[in-house]
Amino acid sequence: MRVKPHRRKSVAFFITLGACLVAVAVALNVGWIILNWTEVAMLVLGIVFFNLLIFGLIVNTTFLIREIRRNEQHDAFINAVTHELKTPVASIRLYLETLKTREVDERQREEFYDIMLADTDRLLKTVEQVLRAGRTRHRGRRIANSVINLSEIVRECLELARVRYGLNETHLTYTESPEASNARVSGDIDELRAAFANLLDNAVKYSSDEVRVVVSVSAPDEKRVTVRVADQGIGIPQSQLKRIFKRFYRVPGRFMARVKGTGLGLFIVKSVVQKHGGRVYAESAGVGQGSTFIVQLPRVIKK
Repeated sequence: MRVKPHRRKSVAFFITLGACLVAVAVALNVGWIILNWTEVAMLVLGIVFFNLLIFGLIVNTTFLIREIRRNEQHDAFINAVTHELKTPVASIRLYLETLKTREVDERQREEFYDIMLADTDRLLKTVEQVLRAGRTRHRGRRIANSVINLSEIVRECLELARVRYGLNETHLTYTESPEASNARVSGDIDELRAAFANLLDNAVKYSSDEVRVVVSVSAPDEKRVTVRVADQGIGIPQSQLKRIFKRFYRVPGRFMARVKGTGLGLFIVKSVVQKHGGRVYAESAGVGQGSTFIVQLPRVIKK
């Protein structure tokens, strides 16, 4: 995400204003102390007032900068969602107009239908992402708990990704440890399916020219089930590994800008995993070194 020039100017203005106010406050306080150095009580009150003034200026400047960055993320989100909604709608309209105004043979008609169905799926997926992100923000929202075989859910998402992107088993590889085949977790099957689908979509989209994604499920102990989604794609800078799970956030970079998205996928993943009592984090050696996302969920202990 590129920072707009007027945003940079706003940030620079508030930083400069804060620095000037701090300098004025220091000068006034030092001058006041010199003129009233014999008044100990007033001196103490002046120091306290000075510290409160500096603290207030720092807090004010921090919140202003944070609000500007939040607005930038909101603008980027609106632009991304607008593009993700407008593009498939325009495509569907174009093919419908073609079918209405021109005679096309059966083969071409079937091709048009397939394209429109794919655009409809893309449109539906964007809407579902936005709605799911809104639901996951409500921490008090209850999830439909049921005992789930996690490896089955992961394999199901993997097969769906293979069909969606036209990939085979060499592109998307699945492995599991013997202990994980019967590992159960407690949770909402639809929420967990959405989380792992998002991880797989990201792994494919941010891969290099040739997709190589390895998904593994393991049960390292009786308390946890671990799912790893590793790709050999563009990687993630070390400084961005924790920020990528924030709502609307997208890693800046030339290649990242070419991959369309809403910045909600990893936010949904983290929200779902946390609601299920687990944790998710990312690992990467850096740009061009691929990345691995690890999800750990509490295992249902057999009685």
